[in-house]
Amino acid sequence: MTKMNFNFMGYRRITALMSSIFVLISIISLFARGLDLGLDFTSGTSVRLSFAQSVNINDISSKLSAAGYDDAVVVSFGSDRDIRVILGVDESIDQEDQASQAVEVGEKIAALMQSGSQSEVVLLGSDYVSAKVGTELAEQGGLGMLVALAIITVYIAIRFQFKFSVGAVVALGHDLIITLGIFSLTGMEFNLNTLAAMLAIIGYSLNDTIVVSDRIRENFRRMRKGSPLEMVNASLNQTFSRTIVTSFTTLLVLFSILFVGGDSTEGFAIALIIGVLIGTYSSIYVASNVILLMNVTREDLMLPIKEDPELDDIP
Repeated sequence: MTKMNFNFMGYRRITALMSSIFVLISIISLFARGLDLGLDFTSGTSVRLSFAQSVNINDISSKLSAAGYDDAVVVSFGSDRDIRVILGVDESIDQEDQASQAVEVGEKIAALMQSGSQSEVVLLGSDYVSAKVGTELAEQGGLGMLVALAIITVYIAIRFQFKFSVGAVVALGHDLIITLGIFSLTGMEFNLNTLAAMLAIIGYSLNDTIVVSDRIRENFRRMRKGSPLEMVNASLNQTFSRTIVTSFTTLLVLFSILFVGGDSTEGFAIALIIGVLIGTYSSIYVASNVILLMNVTREDLMLPIKEDPELDDIP
């Protein structure tokens, strides 16, 4: 079998320029247009229902839409028999009245679900969620990403070398910013499912970057000849088939979720599909490029020489 010998790093300047342009466009869009936040992050009424039998979320959404609740968001929680219905606010009603009418809205939704259904429906609760709660959720999600990046930096610096940790974090930041930028530019709704996908992107992209970094470290120690660029190229060629197979099989599952999962998982699937594609690219052209820019050398990755005290006694 012929070994792959593609000059990945020969295009590093072009890809660096492309990445910089996409990141810049994404940042400008996020500041200028922001994200189209879903009801999870804005004010609204949250109705929690429990069914005696498992329910199909798409059927629930269709029933609500037919009854005039076009903006309702339906998600499952706890089990396949428990759902949460999130409704937008009526801007003509003040916040106090919204809170007082939350129970009434919940009873109407429960009665609607019970009508024509043989399964018993129990109203677990109906609450008004203010925009303040949504803001706190967004802040906690953002803080979670920052904490994850900080831990990743320390982990990779200990396992590999500090220059590798910089490359990994830059690649992760690149993936997250561009994914958020695409949501901002297209106006796709950003909700809690999408936020969960962003955290999953960190894990996926990091795993791919670590595989490449591990092979780069191994080749720096094993290959006696070659420049850093040649050793990085050799490492990317050796891991490329694994990277493509992993990405392809992951995308098969995500596209299945996108087409079969319905509206409730659409944002999650789209965000992860974007993240997997960009993460595959960044593990090759962003993380590795940063390592080269920081002038990683063979000495950076050599194993420390252990001193043998018995040798000191030999004259």
